[in-house]
Amino acid sequence: MTTRIWQGKADGTPEPFGPEDRADGAAGVTRRNFLGATLGAAGGLTALVAALQPLRDLSSDDMPSLADFLQKHYKTMSPDEIEQALQRIRDKVEKRYGVRPNLRDVRPTEGVEFVYALNISRCIGCRRCVHACVAENNQSRSPEIQYIRVIKMPRGTTDLEKGDHHYADPTVPDPDHYYLPVQCHQCANPPCVKVCPVEATWQEPDGIVVIDYDWCIGCRYCEAACPYWARRFNFAEPDLPAEQLNPDMAYLSNRPRPRGVMEKCHFCLHRTREGRMPACLEACPTGARKFGNVLDPDSEVSQILRTKQILVLKEDLGTLPRFFYYFDERYPLGRTGDEGGEEGSA
Repeated sequence: MTTRIWQGKADGTPEPFGPEDRADGAAGVTRRNFLGATLGAAGGLTALVAALQPLRDLSSDDMPSLADFLQKHYKTMSPDEIEQALQRIRDKVEKRYGVRPNLRDVRPTEGVEFVYALNISRCIGCRRCVHACVAENNQSRSPEIQYIRVIKMPRGTTDLEKGDHHYADPTVPDPDHYYLPVQCHQCANPPCVKVCPVEATWQEPDGIVVIDYDWCIGCRYCEAACPYWARRFNFAEPDLPAEQLNPDMAYLSNRPRPRGVMEKCHFCLHRTREGRMPACLEACPTGARKFGNVLDPDSEVSQILRTKQILVLKEDLGTLPRFFYYFDERYPLGRTGDEGGEEGSA
């Protein structure tokens, strides 16, 4: 004999808690549907409270104004709207850091395509480029965000799986290794741009891939798509002491970023678009870094690409980077400081 809890209306067996439909057609209230409705309402209220919980951590400075909320995408703003956005950012920076920034919107120059070339033979792994980049681009100090990652590589291989990004040697260089700095490659075929669902990142005419921090939703799709580990996400509120703020800023480069958005190397566009060199290049003690306009046949980077042994990182992916590595006649010599290298602290 089979015992069932409820056969259902089809065989005429009554429901366990009484009929659902009365003779007059009105729905009756049973203990079951009353408890179900109550629990559903309680669950919905709990979910609402949990969704609003992060708002408790926001200060009045974090709350966007109506103008911030209605701000358009960078590429659709008029010059007047961009100036209004710049003014709002200037006011916020001055209120938070006590410094009025030299914030501007620096546009690309026609006939310029920037390219970076790095001489692996000369890099000694001192990481001065890393720290210069942090200081120049107003990156968080705690936790410290770094756009440049220097990888200590065994000589004779380009397999990045064998490299060490966390090396802590008391002095550099190590004669049995070479050093491979990696940052945004400003790809001509950038996978990060393709996956952004809100078009918060795009490629400029001079080749620089930029981010509109006010448009980024922090989904991190671009971070996952980048094969060079070049994008950084602000998991925490950036910690930037006021005395360390660099007031020389541009909208698409080194203005302070909020928590919850992506950021990355942008070839110091607030400098390079005005005729200066990137901060990392100026900090390099061995002259390993070269930068310039590849469309100018007489530029140093153009000559390097024509005459040196060039390495493109992960060339098989078809991203077409604008960041190149090369060797000179000293490689794999230069194993001591007196052969052209310079010893330093990592």
